[in-house]
Amino acid sequence: MEQFNSVQLFFETAAKYPGKAAIITKDERISFAELEQRVTETSHYFLSKGIRKGDRVLLFVPMSVDLYRIVLALFNIGATAVFLDEWVSKKRLEACCEVAQCQAFIGIFKIRALSWFSSGLRRIPIKLGTGYKKVSPQAIVPTVTSDTALITFTTGSTGTPKAAKRTHGFLQKQFAALIQIIDPKPDDVDMPVLPIVLLINLGTGCTSVITDFKPGKPDLLDVPGVFSQIAAHGVTRIVSSPFFVRQLASYAWKTPVFIPSLNKIFTGGAPVFPAEAELFVNAFPNVETEIVYGSTEAEPISSIAANELVKEKNSEQRGLKVGFPDQSATVKIIELKNGPIVCESAADLQKLELPPGTTGEIIVSGEHVLREYFNNDAALKLNKIMVEGTCWHRTGDSGYVGENGMLYLTGRIASLIFRNEKMISPFLYESRLQSIEGIEMGTALLLNEQLTIVVEIKSEARKESVQLKIEQSGLQVDVIRFIARIPRDPRHNSKIDYEKLKRMLK
Repeated sequence: MEQFNSVQLFFETAAKYPGKAAIITKDERISFAELEQRVTETSHYFLSKGIRKGDRVLLFVPMSVDLYRIVLALFNIGATAVFLDEWVSKKRLEACCEVAQCQAFIGIFKIRALSWFSSGLRRIPIKLGTGYKKVSPQAIVPTVTSDTALITFTTGSTGTPKAAKRTHGFLQKQFAALIQIIDPKPDDVDMPVLPIVLLINLGTGCTSVITDFKPGKPDLLDVPGVFSQIAAHGVTRIVSSPFFVRQLASYAWKTPVFIPSLNKIFTGGAPVFPAEAELFVNAFPNVETEIVYGSTEAEPISSIAANELVKEKNSEQRGLKVGFPDQSATVKIIELKNGPIVCESAADLQKLELPPGTTGEIIVSGEHVLREYFNNDAALKLNKIMVEGTCWHRTGDSGYVGENGMLYLTGRIASLIFRNEKMISPFLYESRLQSIEGIEMGTALLLNEQLTIVVEIKSEARKESVQLKIEQSGLQVDVIRFIARIPRDPRHNSKIDYEKLKRMLK
């Protein structure tokens, strides 16, 4: 088996650019050489504390220099980094602990204190803070491509959390696929809000600026402070969720902001509709903005330029245009089916395929598509179709392929509305509603057999005018309901949490 460790990419880059800034935060600036030294010292410290190759180590460390020092050190000794999100609840924490069965835990004091109240954390034998001490060098066992490097949990709020298991070999393939799109260069200064992107930057020599942004507390985002960081460090690119870009764009549209260094924005993790894309283009006219479609298990699937999406603003397409499938991905549209799908051969899968223009489930294959979950056979059977050695990931998204090969989304399968023998896409409503002045966010649900439009408005004073515009929009509707805030996903604060919304309205 080939020896390969993801940390090699970082070590090679550190040798090329030792004095170059690797990570910049509000309080710290660390070079590649300094970070390499700390990673090596931390590796030996972890070994001295009893962490060994193959051990799963639960991490609760905010995005920081410490986080990447710790992750790279774990990679270096062959241990598996198990990520917990900052927004984790006690219930989710217990579920993640049950799935991962970790041998060690590393976290900030606030979370380590939770071990008094968490049975899952109490069972973990080794508990460490984020600091380290210099110790005598320890023997490091070589890592191979099939060794697990990283485990992350999907955002699903119901059932057993799905633990996405990435080997070192898989990370190499995923990084290669993402690099083709985001194209980080050594002379770039990036502001990555998505943690995996900073790992890629560390392997390519791109400087990363970490800003103070907690997705779980979106109201605390200091937009002027972010722009000050961008100006101070000459940030050339941003990779983040649509929510983060929208906040920057809204501010830049209202307040003159001159940021000559910025030339690229990449956003993903949630749908971006034409009206929002138009805001991005208008706020940053000299910046190339690319919208990437993908998921935890398959990133990227496709991408589209914001200015290309803007052209769809007044079109009558049945779905959201997300671009041509990426060169690393093979995409198919299959029949909508509940439960696991078993195909004995490629011919069996072909029978499920739908012709262009027909809505079904989007499935994807490629070397960068996750093949397995950790300790969750049920999720594996439900979300994967194994055909003659090829893994097809079921995205859970509905959509179709146009005659020219363009991919369109019509919404999460679970959120599709079936009424009077017709299928209604919530994405159609969400896109149209977003273009109505005064609406912050809106969607459509079937509640008590009534087609219900749910709207979050920017100001209570606009309620009557918004209602009138919805009634005049031509959208089919039985009931219009206004709520203070539509719940979003906790990871990116961008996608609608449909299940939580339904529970709220019931």
